Amino acid sequence: MKSMIARFNKVYVAMAVVGLTALAAQGQIFGGNAAQDRSIAKVNAVAYLFPEQVTVPAGKSSPVALHFRVAPGLHINSHTPREDYLIPTTFSIPASSGVRLSGASYPAGTDVTLPVDPKTKLNVYAGEFIIQTHIVALRGDHLVQGKLRYQACDNTQCMPPKTASIAIDVIGK
Repeated sequence: MKSMIARFNKVYVAMAVVGLTALAAQGQIFGGNAAQDRSIAKVNAVAYLFPEQVTVPAGKSSPVALHFRVAPGLHINSHTPREDYLIPTTFSIPASSGVRLSGASYPAGTDVTLPVDPKTKLNVYAGEFIIQTHIVALRGDHLVQGKLRYQACDNTQCMPPKTASIAIDVIGK
C-alpha cells in the first residue's frame, strides 16, 4: 500500500509540475501574457491597399501613389525615425523587374509617446499612409514585386523587422 501511495504521489507531483510549466509557458502565471505575444506575431501588420495595376509612359518617370494600412493597435516607424537604432520604413523595387524606382516621398510621421517610456517621442505611421513614388518602366507588362521594409510595434513590444512583397502590375506604353 505504501508503494502505491508513493507512486501516486510521484505521478501527482509530476502532473503538477507539467501543469505549472504549461501555465507559465502560456503566460497565465508569473505575470506574462504569452497568448498576446503569439497573437501580435501572427498579425499581418501592414496591408497593401492599391494600386494593383498602373499604366505609365515607357521610359519616363511617372508618379505612382502606393496606399498602405497599418493594423489597428499597431504602428510602424516612419521613414525618418527619431533614433538611429530604429528601423525606418522603406520601399524598393528589385533591379531585375524592368521597372526602376526613380524616387520616393514618404509622408511625415506622427509623434507619439508610449506608456512604457513617456520621455521618448517616436515618429510613426498608424492607420493609412501613402508613399508617393516615381517609377520608370521599360515598354511592356511587368509584374513587379516591390519590397516594403518596416518594423511593427504595439504600445509594449515590437515584432521582428519584416520585408513584405508588394505586387504591382506595371504596364509601360
